[in-house]
Amino acid sequence: MLAALAVLGFLLLPQTRAAAADDKPAVRLSASQAGKGGSVTVKGTGWRPDALLMMLVCGQAEPGKGVVGGTNSCANSEGRAVTTDKSGAFRKKLPVAEPPAPCPCVVHIATVTGDTQQVDAVLKVAGHPVKALPEQAGVGRLSVLTDTGLEGPSGVLTWFGAPPQRKLEFTVGNVGSAPVKDPVFQVGTSHGVFAPQWEEQQWRGTIAPGKKARITLPVELSAGAHGDYLVSLKFGGKVLAEQPWGVGRPWGVTVFWILLCVVVPAAVFRIGMAVVDRLRPNRRRSARAGRHRTGRLAELARRLPQLRLPQGARAADRRVAHAAPTTRTHALGGTDTGAGAGGPTSSGAAGSGTSGSAAGGPANPLPWFTPDTDPGAPAGRLSAPSDNSPTKGTT
Repeated sequence: MLAALAVLGFLLLPQTRAAAADDKPAVRLSASQAGKGGSVTVKGTGWRPDALLMMLVCGQAEPGKGVVGGTNSCANSEGRAVTTDKSGAFRKKLPVAEPPAPCPCVVHIATVTGDTQQVDAVLKVAGHPVKALPEQAGVGRLSVLTDTGLEGPSGVLTWFGAPPQRKLEFTVGNVGSAPVKDPVFQVGTSHGVFAPQWEEQQWRGTIAPGKKARITLPVELSAGAHGDYLVSLKFGGKVLAEQPWGVGRPWGVTVFWILLCVVVPAAVFRIGMAVVDRLRPNRRRSARAGRHRTGRLAELARRLPQLRLPQGARAADRRVAHAAPTTRTHALGGTDTGAGAGGPTSSGAAGSGTSGSAAGGPANPLPWFTPDTDPGAPAGRLSAPSDNSPTKGTT
């Protein structure tokens, strides 16, 4: 029985090793050489199911050494994204473009989110310059020994759109045989499905073989950034660690715009009301001016007839004004006498003055008429004779 189990295990061991080998991500290109403007078909197997991948044509890179200059050496504008199927395989056409760095060139495929998986496939870009890779300074190798962390406060200014800042802290150890002096790390930040934007950060110091060091590197996002970000750490072309970073929304900017929409219209309204109050006339001043104008007009109305009438007419007006009460009484008495005698007739209407004179004395004109303006007076003279008239004493 034990012998049968041993034989069965021996037979299944190669298949297990083959399955483990198949779990490693791999890619294959439809052509090993292509020119600018062409395309190659990239086939991949062994990747995580439903994983989002990014494919780029990069220069200054080799499969064993990775992309020396990072994604800055890649044709990022011509990159393509692809998602693996349930079995971890994919198939996608990639346009061939000349990278900013010289060849040797590769097709770089890497995961965008989750655990890092990347593979490089050699591609020769026809007509693109070729330059040897730079020599490595030593054989020291760094490895992250502890989890990374983002330390530091956000600050009040980030509420108003200031760039969020943190410090990336981690511990690395030198697992090589040579010391590493002043290592240059690459810190990248990415948002959503976009590729990281790398920035070089140099740490001053030397890490001897078998030693470790605590390293702190500054990380800064753009102004007004908010949402879920991913901070990546790369050294020697390999990603060493990733750290998620959740950035809050700058609510101070929203509050500022709300206050601006409320305060500015209110200020404009107040200024407009002040201008209107300044320009409209004063009611008290207008009332006083109206009273003064009314008094002046009344005085002018009193003086105007005296200015236009001759001297004789003004004297007659004064006599009529003094005799007005007596004249009115006599006029009313004469009328009564006439009525007792039988009343005026149609023929005596014109001579009412004569009949009144015979009955009760001399007839006087009504107080509101002068002799010249009496409606019953004969026409021909429109004003009283003046003392200076040339016809005085001749009629």
